[in-house]
Amino acid sequence: MNRAVSMLPLVLAALALPAAASAQEADGEEPVMDHSTMDHGEMDHSTMDHGEMDHSTMSHGEMDHSTMDHGEMDHSTMNHATMNHGEMDHSTMNHGAMPMGTAVPPSTATGPANAADAIWGADAMAASRSALVHETSGMPVLWLQADRLEYQAKDGPDGYLWDVQGYYGGDLDKFWLKSEGEGAFGEGVEDAEIQALYSRAIGPWFDLQAGVRQDLTGPSRTHAVIGVQGVAPYMFEVDAAAFLSNKGDLTAKIEAELDQRVTQRVILQPRAELSLSAQDIPELGIGSGIDAIEAGLRLRYHFNREFAPYIGVEQHWKLGKSADYARADGDATSSTAFVAGLRLWY
Repeated sequence: MNRAVSMLPLVLAALALPAAASAQEADGEEPVMDHSTMDHGEMDHSTMDHGEMDHSTMSHGEMDHSTMDHGEMDHSTMNHATMNHGEMDHSTMNHGAMPMGTAVPPSTATGPANAADAIWGADAMAASRSALVHETSGMPVLWLQADRLEYQAKDGPDGYLWDVQGYYGGDLDKFWLKSEGEGAFGEGVEDAEIQALYSRAIGPWFDLQAGVRQDLTGPSRTHAVIGVQGVAPYMFEVDAAAFLSNKGDLTAKIEAELDQRVTQRVILQPRAELSLSAQDIPELGIGSGIDAIEAGLRLRYHFNREFAPYIGVEQHWKLGKSADYARADGDATSSTAFVAGLRLWY
């Protein structure tokens, strides 16, 4: 009953349609359907054969799409290949409200280096870059590290060794303090020195260092120091310096070490040190050329970044005239030591 009542307007509209069509034909006009009076909600589209509809004769220009509910349309069955998208007016579409399925990835393109020089000039940008470097690297930092604090078990009396360093400064300029020494238990300190250096960055990987070194044992000597310290290719940490003493003696030392990660906490570190001299220095037991070579291997465990105990082995050789001086004093020209120690930093 309810359905019959609801269909009554459709029946009345159908009866009035032929009369309206006849009047329009009499006036020479094409019949136009008034969709505004039709209740599309009650129409059963499932029984309509859309395959037989001739869309070529339909005047879409007269259709009012603003009142259509596109949310209910099933676009999966639409044949977009036959649609003329070139005639569609996208200017009235609100694309800002359209949901985006995926975010647009950021651009990975980069422009040429120092591109701003073409706009502002190289001189103006050089001053700006200098100010930026000063402002971002001017904060001073205090850093201290005991690279080696170790006990050495070897032939004869067991010994000890320290190798500590630290700096205060920024990325470009630093003040360094370094100290090394070793000795034997029951026999006192054999060699000890301290260095005070000014450091200036000469690139992203190396600093140029200059200053003074004071020997704390043996014949008193003060040295002028110049050297470089940094990271070489393949992540070798390098510390190389030349020393000119107040007696005119010229010597040099090169140290290199490499951290190889076994795990995130276990580090294997090979290390080598080479000592050289431009002349014989009999009172110090040093011969010209290569004076001595040290090579070691240490395995350390990081409980945290600041505290890492280690064990290892180190071999020491004296060469050339230095070996002759050692034999004359009754000392061995080579020795092997098993070491255990701590690496600390703050």
